[in-house]
Amino acid sequence: MASKLIIFFLTVASFTTISVLGEEQGFGSPLDRKLVGLKKEKLSHFRFYFHDIVGGQNPTAVQVVPPSNKSATLFGQITMIDNPLTLGPKSSSKTVGKAQGFYASAAQQEIAFLMVMNFAFIEGKYNGSTLSILGRNNGGSSRVREMPVIGGTRLFRFARGYAEVTTHSYDPKTNDAVLEYNVYVFHY
Repeated sequence: MASKLIIFFLTVASFTTISVLGEEQGFGSPLDRKLVGLKKEKLSHFRFYFHDIVGGQNPTAVQVVPPSNKSATLFGQITMIDNPLTLGPKSSSKTVGKAQGFYASAAQQEIAFLMVMNFAFIEGKYNGSTLSILGRNNGGSSRVREMPVIGGTRLFRFARGYAEVTTHSYDPKTNDAVLEYNVYVFHY
């Protein structure tokens, strides 16, 4: 009886080990990048203008959560965006995409935003491709701000890099702004 019990436990243990090992081996495995269509990685530079239109009849940036207090930094405010990206600083310039996402005032003592957005391109070979930005934009204290590119889709799969942002123009009456973006990205 004892030997049958030992054989039973050894059998169960071996099936459990095989089952667990099989699950670990099936969850992830290394791939040859050529098998998934990844060619040589390249570095690209993109320059465009981001139009944050808060005022007027057709705003592209809309406050969805008001600030939680009367702070000068608007701490807690969240604004959804569907902002045009253009080749030049004028709104009549050729549109190359949209910046879609949100920004939130994330600092109590200074003007600084958490930026969460996708640059959805509609021009040329980049049509349908996106770059994803997630980072801090300390608009009040730096002339040039830098935010990370954390990924992308289609032509920008496995993208990584950074975006440098400068304010081209700002209208204090409407709070509308035009920002110049210089984006440097590694992609396949």
